[in-house]
Amino acid sequence: MIDLKSQMLSELQQEMEQLGEPKFRAKQISSWMHEKLADSFDEMTNLPKSLREKLQQRYEWVRLELVQVQQSDQDGTCKFLFRLPDGNVIESVQMKYHHGNSVCISSQAGCRMGCRFCASTLNGLERNLKASEMLEQIYQIQKWSKERVHNVVVMGTGEPLDNYDALLRFLRLLTQEGGLHISQRNVTVSTCGLVPQMRRLADEKLQITLALSLHAPNQEKRRSIMPIAGKYGLSEVLDACRYYFAQTGRRITFEYSLVGGVNDSREDAEELAALVKPLNCHINLIPVNPVRERKFAPPDHRAVVNFKNKLEKSGINVTIRREMGRDIDGACGQLRKSYMDTERVR
Repeated sequence: MIDLKSQMLSELQQEMEQLGEPKFRAKQISSWMHEKLADSFDEMTNLPKSLREKLQQRYEWVRLELVQVQQSDQDGTCKFLFRLPDGNVIESVQMKYHHGNSVCISSQAGCRMGCRFCASTLNGLERNLKASEMLEQIYQIQKWSKERVHNVVVMGTGEPLDNYDALLRFLRLLTQEGGLHISQRNVTVSTCGLVPQMRRLADEKLQITLALSLHAPNQEKRRSIMPIAGKYGLSEVLDACRYYFAQTGRRITFEYSLVGGVNDSREDAEELAALVKPLNCHINLIPVNPVRERKFAPPDHRAVVNFKNKLEKSGINVTIRREMGRDIDGACGQLRKSYMDTERVR
């Protein structure tokens, strides 16, 4: 069955023609799915009953089931656990800032990248998400909170560029007129460094922000914590970052998870500054969230500030990410893994 919520408007128009319906029905259906955030075909009350029956018979209606919500007592961050139609579970996060609500969504159920400090990868990859399943995380959060989503970050469970075609479809549906119509400049996509897909995305010339999970100042150290670095070396990844900027004019963000005793020394900061200074970039320092199954721990606050100051003295744009949701399984993949472990015991 065709997944209706993943269809572009032009594709919906073709479907209506094949059903013998006027093309304007496609815009009505699209509005119900992406503006009014309907939960079923039955809610589409301006469609003839006969058409709604055809839709139910011929098309898949993707809807996520909200399984659990955790809300931080510290900062109001909410973490959501959703069940997919096939029973897999994924997680999403809503973060409240003065400039609006941001939602961090998953692009895969699980992950196969194997980064050493990340909970998302502990159980491997189950499957890619459809564009509709990525959208649904945002739609369900907006309906639950009754507040508009202003910014979207594809940085939850999974490697977005490992699910490239569905990601691109999701981005177009999210930012098009007739949907939530979120500005491309308010969308960030992360990657651990899949070079061919980074270059493909650059050629799309979208105005989204690309965030590279860097996490180390040199190839040797990066390879020790990020297996993907064995396939795509640091110089190759940085070349792809330069290409992305050249094609889009969008400054690259480097995500750098600070791990105590691993990549947080003064020498690491000096090497990192020299590495990225030629690039038009911003560094986001992230004290790593402790994961029970890993031995990594964040540096103390003074070490984090010293690292930041060292970069700034070298002329690098840098911020320390606010630690949000630390009291509610805040790290990517923690809530999902906790739920899955509990279900296995039952």
